[in-house]
Amino acid sequence: MDLASRYKGVVGFVFGNESSESSEDSYIERLLDRVSNGVLAEDRRTAIAELQSVVAESGAAQLAFGAMGFPVLIGVLKEERDDVEMIRGALETLVSALTPIDHTKEHTNEVQPALMNTDLLSRESESISLLISLLSEEDFYVRYYTLQILTALLTNSPNRLQEAILSIPRGITQLMDMLMDREVIRNEALQLLTYLTREAEEIQKIVVFEGAFEKIFSIIKEEGGSEGGVVVQDCLELLNNLLRNNGSNQVLLRETMGFDPLISILKLRGSTYSFTQQKTINLLGALETVNLLMMGGSEADPRKDSNKTSNKTALVQFLDHLLLLGVESQWAPIAVRCSALGCIGDLVAGNPKNLDALSSKVLGEEHRVEPALNSILRIILQTSSMQEFVAADHVFKNFCEKNMDGQAMLASTLIPQPNSMTREEDVNMSFRSMLLNGLALSESNGDLETCCRAASVLTHILKDNTQCKERVLRIELEASMPSLGVPELLLHRIVRYLAVASSIKNKDGNPGFSSVQPIILKLLVTWLADCPSAVQCFLDSRPHLTYLLELVSNTSSTVCVRGLAAVLLGECVVYNKSSESGKDGFTIADAISQKIGLTSYFLKFDEMQRSFLFFSVKPAQSHKPLTRSAAASMAEIENVDESVLSDQKNEDHSVLASIFDAQFVNLVKSLELYVREKIVDVYSCPKSDVAVVPAEMEQKSEESDKDYIQRLKAFVEKQCSEIQKLLCRNATLAEDLARAGRSEQSQPGSGSDRVQAETLRRDLQEASQRIEMLKAEKAQIESEASMYQNLAGKLESDLKSLSDAYNSLEQTNLHLEKEVKILKTGGTSASPDIEAIKAEAREEAQKESEAELNDLLFCLGQEQSRVERLSARLTELGEDVDQLLEGIGDDMGLPEDDEEED
Repeated sequence: MDLASRYKGVVGFVFGNESSESSEDSYIERLLDRVSNGVLAEDRRTAIAELQSVVAESGAAQLAFGAMGFPVLIGVLKEERDDVEMIRGALETLVSALTPIDHTKEHTNEVQPALMNTDLLSRESESISLLISLLSEEDFYVRYYTLQILTALLTNSPNRLQEAILSIPRGITQLMDMLMDREVIRNEALQLLTYLTREAEEIQKIVVFEGAFEKIFSIIKEEGGSEGGVVVQDCLELLNNLLRNNGSNQVLLRETMGFDPLISILKLRGSTYSFTQQKTINLLGALETVNLLMMGGSEADPRKDSNKTSNKTALVQFLDHLLLLGVESQWAPIAVRCSALGCIGDLVAGNPKNLDALSSKVLGEEHRVEPALNSILRIILQTSSMQEFVAADHVFKNFCEKNMDGQAMLASTLIPQPNSMTREEDVNMSFRSMLLNGLALSESNGDLETCCRAASVLTHILKDNTQCKERVLRIELEASMPSLGVPELLLHRIVRYLAVASSIKNKDGNPGFSSVQPIILKLLVTWLADCPSAVQCFLDSRPHLTYLLELVSNTSSTVCVRGLAAVLLGECVVYNKSSESGKDGFTIADAISQKIGLTSYFLKFDEMQRSFLFFSVKPAQSHKPLTRSAAASMAEIENVDESVLSDQKNEDHSVLASIFDAQFVNLVKSLELYVREKIVDVYSCPKSDVAVVPAEMEQKSEESDKDYIQRLKAFVEKQCSEIQKLLCRNATLAEDLARAGRSEQSQPGSGSDRVQAETLRRDLQEASQRIEMLKAEKAQIESEASMYQNLAGKLESDLKSLSDAYNSLEQTNLHLEKEVKILKTGGTSASPDIEAIKAEAREEAQKESEAELNDLLFCLGQEQSRVERLSARLTELGEDVDQLLEGIGDDMGLPEDDEEED
């Protein structure tokens, strides 16, 4: 194991070499030496106890221990499993080495030794396997300290530890077995599993396979459900980790245990009015579980929609408990009420059976019974919390979404009846009375905000439902001032509230309610969309158009208000079917052009779409996991949100961000395209009335009828030609202005600016055409240049080969010319050459003879050495060498005799 060398390298790089010479280093080194080399067991135990105490109190000691202590203690854990006290001491020391020390007591240091120790130990997979094996030991403290070590490692190095545990056979199984251990160990194992399952899908599957659902709900039941402590919170966090974006686990829970155990957690029992902070957190965790089940799994899962539908069908049994928490329990914390209302809205979204169940639910007791939707509407109108208003409005939004029958049911209650505006007892008020009272209150500040909330509910009732729009359009309200005595249409009252809202200012001069005007404008945009009768009713009051034109041009209004007012004006053009003078589409378009300018008008659309509300809209918002760190802040959501909302006074109000959802933003974007196209069509058509009679149409004196008819015919033909030219030019200008409205970033100041912009646009178009032609010519020239370049290369290679051949021929010719010249000069000049050749030949022959002589001498030398060796050998054998050598020179020519002697 190379733990020490790795750590020393890191420490030396960060702190330098002087740290190893400190007193802590030498003291830790002595203690480790006693632990590893001590003879007496008691002395070794005392040393490890002192080591633990020092490491737990000093960051320098942690640093020194990390540099040299891990191999020693890992060795103890491997080799001394029978000595329980040593194992306990080693594990407790490791816990101290991995636990950060409060830095207020230490010198400030950029690197934390505990984190470095954690990183070092987590790199050794053998160490993780050794720790997992210790979970099977019988000693309580051994298992307890082991779980603490694994939790510390997982907190700082989750991915590495997850991979290591997955590679260990039965590693997850051993951790799951700890859930059935004693309470302290069970709680530690539970916290470890919550860290382990947050993002590891493979571990989630194994944990579920090991019976996690049964064990989780069993522990929750033992701890007292929602009344339990932090253990219940950990159980719910583990459950949510297993269900989040995991459709297969959701199906397994639904088909095995069902959702009944969740109901027992949400069921309020005992002291209903008592909501401690821990109980609030537990209820929020259970409500998050319901939310995760209604999401159905990850976006990539092809079975998500079917799983979502099945879960919602099974979760309809939760509706009573959700209504109790979100609607009836007004003493419950605001966070719980908001979360429960959000669950109700998601539960009924797109599910006809759940929609019917909600519409038929009644709340209260005996004579104080009322429909659930009435109670939710009362929350919207009366709550002091903007967060609760948004949550309750979410219920109506999802109830009315693609629910024509539900919208018709709510709209049918709005039919005016005799004495409809008389005050009823609050609890007995019908849905109609509450909503119309909210829409018909006085124009004071508080009542105006209530009207705004009622308008939001009415928006959901009218959305994409022409019948409801026509029905509500006929509603008349009693005059706000009895002296007037004339009933007022609901639509006109809403427009008046819009004008009143713009005049209310705070002490600092800002608008009094930043959300009132946008929400009322949203109602009007939704109401007039695809409803010509509503457009006609809106234009019946002439001041409405004037006020709307002023609102679009008002620089003191927010970008959002100006943009929505521009959309409303566009609807008056697009959905205008009137032919009455002063109310037709041409008149509205002409008023926009004269009062605002088409370019400036379309800029309002672009500015609004670049604003925070439209730019930050997301189709679906994912729920943030409710961990221990996030739970406390969520439990105090009432105070936090109210303080934020009190400071939020501009267009990016959090309420507006919730009200302007993705569907409304898409509606606005599509309306912009329709408005541009409709204005082009309107300007392309001639006006209906022509009042001027030209003088050319009068018959001149002494002019025959035939000539008069011919002149009239030519005049009419000329007028028709001019009219057609004007119509074409008008249409072209309208198209150019519509396109320029999207791209222009600033408002032109005069007509000359528009002409200059048109001239520049045409110049740019011509330049673009010339650039395209030049690009085509450039491509053609480049292709030809490439072809000529290839041809030149080929010709160059051919020229080079010809040049080489020419040089060779030239050298040959030169050599031949020299030979001819030599032959022509005759023998006088040849003799010196012959002498030189002879001398050269002699030198070569001498060199060859010298070489042969050297070879011969070398061979004779070798033979002489052989003779000497043989003579010495024969002398040893007692032979007379001189006698044997006699006559050898004489017998050189008689090879036969030599062979016989051999």
